[in-house]
Amino acid sequence: MSSSLSVYLLDVAATHALIGSRDDRLLKVIRDDFGDDLVRDDDYHGYEIEKGAPTAYEALRAVVHAGPFSDDRRHAFQYGYAYARLCSLTGAFLPNDCFTPHKGDWLSVVDEGLKALGVTAVSVDAFSHGAPPAPLPYAHTPGCGEWAPDDIARALQQFEATKRAVDASGQAPPLEPEVVEAVMQCVDWMRHAAARPGHGVIGFRS
Repeated sequence: MSSSLSVYLLDVAATHALIGSRDDRLLKVIRDDFGDDLVRDDDYHGYEIEKGAPTAYEALRAVVHAGPFSDDRRHAFQYGYAYARLCSLTGAFLPNDCFTPHKGDWLSVVDEGLKALGVTAVSVDAFSHGAPPAPLPYAHTPGCGEWAPDDIARALQQFEATKRAVDASGQAPPLEPEVVEAVMQCVDWMRHAAARPGHGVIGFRS
């Protein structure tokens, strides 16, 4: 089975602030303008909803109002997808063709490529095994993680330091071409974020 990775360029603090914002105008806009998407998601998760999971809109409202959340951990996925929806609607989608679809431990493989180039401040695998901001409940799927602005700045410094060393020595780490391509896509994400104060990258693995 393959997985996908969706990543967004966002003002991280402003995105966190949407949780518990009680912004009913935002909820109304989403319901009015993206109602068909909510219905499609409810159809897809129909079995779980029949068993008590919240609908897509109910989960979205819970995220915006910081609760109440279902006590059943099997329902937590809906709040993760609701947070992903907020990110997709308020952020800029970043190219992800090196990661969607992917299989197995590909995210970890790319992390090893980043480490080979001296980059340890960020992790692609964190998008798979991280947790959404509190108080949202943790769900295995969708996986959620973020690269904060300070982490991105440090990672770019690490990358540039390695690049200077490689240019000086003429010797680059022996990486497979597809790993190099994926690493450079990550670097592009970070450069986009670094160009906008307060911006970072929030990603979801599903």
